[in-house]
Amino acid sequence: FILLPWPDFDLPSSLASEIPQQLQVPALISPSFRVCNYSFGFQRPIKSLYLACLDKNSLVTSALSIMTVSYTLEVANARFAGFTKLLFRWKGSIYKLLYKEFLVFCLLYGSLSITYRCVLNEDQQELFARAARHCNKFAKLIPMSFVLGFYITQAFQRWWGQYTSFPLPDNLMMVVSGNVHGTDERGRLLRRTLMRYANLSSVLILRSISTRVHKRFPTLQHIVEAGFMTEEELKTLNHLYSDFNKYWMPLTWFANLASRARQEGRVKDDIALRLLMDELNNYRGKCSMLFHYDWISIPMVYTQVVTLAVYSFFAFCLVGRQFVKPERADEHKVHVDLYIPVFTLLEFFFYAGWLKVGELIINPFGEDDDDFETNQLIDRNIQVSMLAVDDMHQNLPPLEKDKYWTEKKFSLPFGAAKPIFMGSTYDMREIDDEMEESAPSYQLPLLPVSVWPPAPKKQKRSRRLSCCSKTANSKDRTDKKDTEPVKIISAKPCVCEQQQPYMESMEKSQCVVTLTEPEKEQQADYDPTTNSEE
Repeated sequence: FILLPWPDFDLPSSLASEIPQQLQVPALISPSFRVCNYSFGFQRPIKSLYLACLDKNSLVTSALSIMTVSYTLEVANARFAGFTKLLFRWKGSIYKLLYKEFLVFCLLYGSLSITYRCVLNEDQQELFARAARHCNKFAKLIPMSFVLGFYITQAFQRWWGQYTSFPLPDNLMMVVSGNVHGTDERGRLLRRTLMRYANLSSVLILRSISTRVHKRFPTLQHIVEAGFMTEEELKTLNHLYSDFNKYWMPLTWFANLASRARQEGRVKDDIALRLLMDELNNYRGKCSMLFHYDWISIPMVYTQVVTLAVYSFFAFCLVGRQFVKPERADEHKVHVDLYIPVFTLLEFFFYAGWLKVGELIINPFGEDDDDFETNQLIDRNIQVSMLAVDDMHQNLPPLEKDKYWTEKKFSLPFGAAKPIFMGSTYDMREIDDEMEESAPSYQLPLLPVSVWPPAPKKQKRSRRLSCCSKTANSKDRTDKKDTEPVKIISAKPCVCEQQQPYMESMEKSQCVVTLTEPEKEQQADYDPTTNSEE
């Protein structure tokens, strides 16, 4: 598109010869601008000046418009003093936001300083000095860092939440393009109308919260002229009475039209219709979140507290940071009389600038340099959604074998050879077996322990556990059905080969526990190696 100022603008002859004749006929869309738009099939007002320059191979467009300030490319790589170059930019800078308040503070401070030095007599100067010392002493009690820090944290979270709630139609247009079938005129009409309803809903909600969008579409008739809504749809929208915002009505039309497409067989099954409804609800939820962000803001009392804290602090600093005569005579050696309070000005720049950051991000739908470019997002959404459901629907490139069809390994060009990360412990070397064998073992022998009381199960023949000793006297066995007594029998300990050096020093009698039949059942549960009875 080519946007020209109204009423007269003569193109250079070299430029006019390169533009087709049918594209040089502008259409009046607002009192200030005229536009020739051949991209989307509808006209829209844009509050900026575009001067298109054509050559044989490309179209170079330079725009004089208000855009969100982006400096990502300039800080792509960390280097020495990487952020320094950002300090010399004006657009979107803290200097542009704060210079008026900074000049007022400097003028007030200079006026008081001149009055103290040139107008007041000695007695009045003494009274002024006492007041200055008193203000400087008690101004430090205002918790500036805490109040401002917490407020800016909350404001930033709210700012990012509003951006993530912006309704983008990408998921919805993919579902519509893949599930609303038909290459005839009826199918194309259904898909385009569905996406137009979705974009209309976002335009209505953004028109309610964004000053840029409201200036672009002051009335609903401007939305009709832009192509988002027809005259009949406008009449239907106005005929439906509601005390609240009507941004949700086009989404209701979307749901009803999707149901009709299911009845006509354009949507093959109920699963596809359910997928359409789920994406529609997600889209509607984001529109609703934007509306509620605009409705419910940070409590005004907290904003008032922060503003009063900052302004009162620097009001006291106007008096308290004056360079007055020292109170004691011995302070003359360290007293420095300056006309410009450098550190006070820096403090004002930081704290007042912090407050300005909160003022900037608390509502990102205004017309500041760093506010969201909502008009550009509207243009982008309608373009990509219509492109996805119309021009790209069932319009696939031919299937071909890729370059690596017969290769097992991919060797992509233009890539630097770097080691591949396989995990932090992937190449960790294991300890040699010899080192493990030579390491001293401090494992102590385990003693068998019986659990009491035993479980009330059917009693069988008892046996005793003695590690390596497997002999038992038949006289110790009993056929009693009741609980059998536990008899302690002296036995020689079992010594494993790896623990032989340690056990040689412990040659003494150990206790061997004779288990009852219920205990034998419980021991078998914990000892899987025991599979036979004595």
